[in-house]
Amino acid sequence: MKIPHTFTIVFSIIVLCAVMTWIIPGGEFERQTVTVDGSERNVVVSDSFHQVDNQPQTWQIFTSFFKGFERTANIIVFILMIGGGFWIMNETNAINVGIFSFLKKTQRLQQNKLLGKLGVNNLIMILIILMFSLFGSVFGMSEETIAFIVIFVPLAISMGYDSITGVLMCYVAAHVGFAGAMLNPFTIGIAQGLSGLAPFSGIEYRFICWCVFTLVAIIVTLLYAAYIKKNPTKSITYEIDSFWRDKQAEETSIESRPSTIATWVVYALIGAVMIYCAVRFPRTDISIGNGQYNIVLWPIIAGTYLVVGFLGAWKSVHHFILTILLYTIICLVTGVLGYGWYVMEIAGLFFAMGLATGAAFSLRFDKIIRLFLDGCKDIMVAALVVGMAGGIIIILEDGKIIDTILHGISQAMTDTGKEGAVGAMYAIQTVLNIFIPSGSAKAALTIPMMAEFSDIIGVSRQLTVLAFQFGDGITNMITPTSGVLIGVLGVARIPYAKWVKFIWPFIIGLIIIGFLLLLPPLFLHFNGF
Repeated sequence: MKIPHTFTIVFSIIVLCAVMTWIIPGGEFERQTVTVDGSERNVVVSDSFHQVDNQPQTWQIFTSFFKGFERTANIIVFILMIGGGFWIMNETNAINVGIFSFLKKTQRLQQNKLLGKLGVNNLIMILIILMFSLFGSVFGMSEETIAFIVIFVPLAISMGYDSITGVLMCYVAAHVGFAGAMLNPFTIGIAQGLSGLAPFSGIEYRFICWCVFTLVAIIVTLLYAAYIKKNPTKSITYEIDSFWRDKQAEETSIESRPSTIATWVVYALIGAVMIYCAVRFPRTDISIGNGQYNIVLWPIIAGTYLVVGFLGAWKSVHHFILTILLYTIICLVTGVLGYGWYVMEIAGLFFAMGLATGAAFSLRFDKIIRLFLDGCKDIMVAALVVGMAGGIIIILEDGKIIDTILHGISQAMTDTGKEGAVGAMYAIQTVLNIFIPSGSAKAALTIPMMAEFSDIIGVSRQLTVLAFQFGDGITNMITPTSGVLIGVLGVARIPYAKWVKFIWPFIIGLIIIGFLLLLPPLFLHFNGF
């Protein structure tokens, strides 16, 4: 049976949602504006649900793509700029040179008896998963993972695995951390603010949850990677991964090129920018959860760049380009934690990275621009699918059935015990995440009602927030309405249907583990609950 294209699957879901608008009665909640952490948000007024006239959707299934494109424009442009920036870098072959150099070093480490028994590749994967899971847990890394797919999928292929392993190492790791987050401001921060809880309270138990989720992700990734390593043809993406294998086969003979005058000019220009930042921002307030840490950050970044960049440029142009990539990532983390960067600033950063790498490689500016456009063309299908996925939400909202679905499910929670009520809240958040992948939007929609309901049945509001957090995070890795997931799969060249075939047992397992983790706070005392 031939697997349909992702675009076909998403469009079919839009049609199904349009049919639902003819069957499900229209309804709305009244909403009010509240201020949470200095930001105004529209939240649902409890017991305000009322029926409204039906708004059946017909020809709107065709305009929903346009509206979805408007709503997800930031993600779409982000994907295009990431694709263009990395296409320029790929022209230099610096990433491939770095991967081959990295693999040679790991082979030497494999000769160490202790490391040989543990498996150097296993240690590498564990460290990568821990890093991305921590990023997802601390500052809600999500969209940023799209940029890393271009690095980790080729790395996984080079290590003898497949593209799915590369996605597991960064995207899934970050979203597992997102689901078991300790300090995520986009989910926990907003949900606790709407619930009237102390910011980021209950972190002790959430740390336990993060450890459990991350451990499960590590075990699954290592077992799957070992299975693929033994017989790569067993991978459901084996044929598709020929794109990455062929690309690497063409580039295995690449040798590092010496730096040119252009390389040293780019080194000096970036160094000047770094020094300016060090002088302009001598100290940076890093926000992690509810805490702020004033750190002498830019001077450290600038100082290390001047040394590392010089050594890289002295060695070869490829090593210097890898240095640019390294400090792009460092600046990304600094910008997100210290200056509230989001997709616009990150996209601009990677665009600048592409221009800098092209110039350092002595490419003409016209050639750099043409490469950028080629990269945009290569990733265009993924960007279009993101716009189409945004149309699903448009149909449900314009059809006036989102609130009806929410109201109907919430009524099902009545007359249940504490365990049943917590399970019902968890199930509601999990199901709603398929239709509303935005955690902050879903928090504004559900938390005010859920918080009051938890008071009535005698369940901690902190536990309600935890149920929301799990329900919001886990299904992000499978829902077709997630622009980030569709973007990641597009960059990795993995069809959505194949991804679902692989990931659904893992998602079911995480959902069950999430429910089990919701039970201890019902019977035991944890700080903040």
